Amino acid sequence: MRASHILVSSLAEAHSILAEASPANFAQLAHQYSSCPSKNNGGDLGEFGPGMMVKPFEDATVATSLGAISLPVQTQFGYHLIHRTG
Repeated sequence: MRASHILVSSLAEAHSILAEASPANFAQLAHQYSSCPSKNNGGDLGEFGPGMMVKPFEDATVATSLGAISLPVQTQFGYHLIHRTG
């Protein structure tokens, strides 16, 4: 799998960003809002396989169609918007 994400601390912020997010502007929004160091790469996490990410993140990535953006997903790190890119 391959995905980009935006990590924020609150569900309200995740929903606010989701309201303006599209595949075309996802990298820009990641750079602007994400608290993860991956924001410097537009949120790109690269490729990963089963068991390499925390379970809620992995499950949400699997459930998200290629090219789509997930609803907010909570992990111990905060709230993620996931753009599945591969």
